Amino acid sequence: MMAGKPQGAGKPHGGSVWTRPERAPRGPVPEHSRAKIAAAGILIADADGLGAVTMRSVAAAVGTGPASLYRYVVNRGELVELMADQARGELDYTTAADGPPAARLLAIAREGRALYLRHPWLLDVQAAPVPGPNAVLFIEHTLAALDGTGLPGPARLETVGLFSGAVRLTAQTEIEQLRAGQDAAGWQRELAAYLGGIVSAGQHPHLAAALAEASVSGGPASPQDAFGSAMSRILAGLLSPATP
Repeated sequence: MMAGKPQGAGKPHGGSVWTRPERAPRGPVPEHSRAKIAAAGILIADADGLGAVTMRSVAAAVGTGPASLYRYVVNRGELVELMADQARGELDYTTAADGPPAARLLAIAREGRALYLRHPWLLDVQAAPVPGPNAVLFIEHTLAALDGTGLPGPARLETVGLFSGAVRLTAQTEIEQLRAGQDAAGWQRELAAYLGGIVSAGQHPHLAAALAEASVSGGPASPQDAFGSAMSRILAGLLSPATP
């Protein structure tokens, strides 16, 4: 065998993509960057879903061969991590800079909802074992919003996770309706009619009472108002002192 470049040279080593420097201390200057590669993947996912993001499709989008991407990421999973974290960089937290904790958190939640609506494929991304820089920034801003709550450190960190999960789940419900071709108002009317038929038999008195109250409270709420109402109630619970 001829002497030459060792097998695997130029590829990133193991560990998390976030614990490796983007550029090796020695060797040629990379032709591309993590940001450029992630941006290409985001465009593909926005257009055709996360399933359309492959090493081959992203390589073609940046104008290189699939093998060259392995100089930047170990596998597709790391590529998706880069994409998700870069998308989270769109959060600017400006509206969450001041005010009481609940208002600041609701402002972050509204930004999060908008982010999921712009990039619904984020719902298909599993949590990374090591958070990227923009994920850490989300944690920092959420903790800042929790200042003054009196919650101890472990409870504040727990609240960050619960809050993030609530934003994701609430946005997911809306996005699944959109994916099914339903608008929120139409879905609510259809659901109310379906449940109304069930309770007419008189076997679900509590559900019947709740539906009756809902019918006199006005028409279906807009998606933005429904999200705000749901998150406000969730935040009221998250910010309450824990009870044994």
